[in-house]
Amino acid sequence: MKKPTILLIEDDELDIISVERSLKKLESDYVLHSAYNGIEALKMLRDVNLGLVPDVILLDINMPRMNGIEFLKVIREDKNLTDLKVFIMTTSSEGDDRLEAEKLGISGYIIKPLNYTENTKRSDSMDAFVQFHLRKILLDESI
Repeated sequence: MKKPTILLIEDDELDIISVERSLKKLESDYVLHSAYNGIEALKMLRDVNLGLVPDVILLDINMPRMNGIEFLKVIREDKNLTDLKVFIMTTSSEGDDRLEAEKLGISGYIIKPLNYTENTKRSDSMDAFVQFHLRKILLDESI
């Protein structure tokens, strides 16, 4: 049986660590691939030798080279990638970003805390996100 696959597109190392910690709490086998921006992620998705078809993409919006919205537009126009499940994880509380992402067919949207003093809340919200949304997708469980 194929292990569930996650593609994390995130340029912040602390957020990558936070996602990794939360995923470990699922106590399930999965494969995690990481990209630091949309261009790198597209190369991975289009690499036939890699054969990456993620069950879910966790996508930051604010990244260098190609941001999350630009990445979403590209995959939604690509017939091989258009149906991928994408969850936005971002510090952006801009209403326009959320509206644009929702128009592009995202599966969910989580706003990450902006300041370091909320680190505990960051972990809690990431854990809740992983437990509620990703458990169902990755472990094929009903909630």
